[in-house]
Amino acid sequence: MSLRRYLGYSDGDLMRSDCKPCSRLMRHTAGIYTVGGALGFWILCRLHYGPRVTIPRSLRWAACGAVTTSSSTALLVRLFSPECEPQNIAAYDKKK
Repeated sequence: MSLRRYLGYSDGDLMRSDCKPCSRLMRHTAGIYTVGGALGFWILCRLHYGPRVTIPRSLRWAACGAVTTSSSTALLVRLFSPECEPQNIAAYDKKK
């Protein structure tokens, strides 16, 4: 699924053995951006509604921000990271 080969960024080589597997890299990136997205959208909710903000509304905005940013960054990692090229997934993401 990686776009690196189609955009000409890939050599098709296997990575070093000490690199993170694609699935772990995606999981870590999504986890970090879940927190950042929730905080960012919560702040945007507070700025947008001002004194009319309610707790359910701010939680809804935070949840939407967490889901949106974590899924979009995980997708970008999957598309553009060298760890997520097909030959590297086959070599390093196998269950042992």
